[in-house]
Amino acid sequence: MKFIIGIGGVTNGGKTTLTNRLLKTLPNCCVVHQDDFFKKPDQIEVGDDGFRQWDVINAIDMEAMVSTVKGWQENPVKFALSHGVSMSPESTSEEGIHILIVEGFLIYNYKPLIDVYDKCFYISIPYEECKKRRSTRTYTLPDPPGLFDGHVWPMYLRHRKEMEDNSDRIAYLDGMTSKNDIYNKVYESLQNGLLNNL
Repeated sequence: MKFIIGIGGVTNGGKTTLTNRLLKTLPNCCVVHQDDFFKKPDQIEVGDDGFRQWDVINAIDMEAMVSTVKGWQENPVKFALSHGVSMSPESTSEEGIHILIVEGFLIYNYKPLIDVYDKCFYISIPYEECKKRRSTRTYTLPDPPGLFDGHVWPMYLRHRKEMEDNSDRIAYLDGMTSKNDIYNKVYESLQNGLLNNL
């Protein structure tokens, strides 16, 4: 059995923290991080707002991301082994449980991906908390002054509305609750909804 779980949400909302914890507890679990598919900086357009447009779907090689997800769908065992994921002995065939987590901030905004998810989660946090968390992060390319208010947050609002208009299957999570509460809610939902065999 194959399951694909989407973990989406606002920047610095806790997506990767949740994903990493699920990776440690779910059997035969692989992950595709949307951040791994960002285009090179010189391929990112500068918008009318004066900022490089990192927070838009065109900044990501979504075709490569979809191709990676399809690679997992075609052969999750081969995918897991080629990505260094330890497999349980009974799961080295197609009969075992195989799980893929797709994690990212725009994973529900690309039509070829919307229908692949068996379960969808989205973590949100309020503006002030998001701005605070983002200001404490160190990025390879540091945020220029004004980026959060001038680009990041407006793009988040735009893409969240687009996502809400295009999908009604998403379970929303409050990123202000504890990491344990978020994890427990997601794990319980997975057990009840998908993984009764765990």
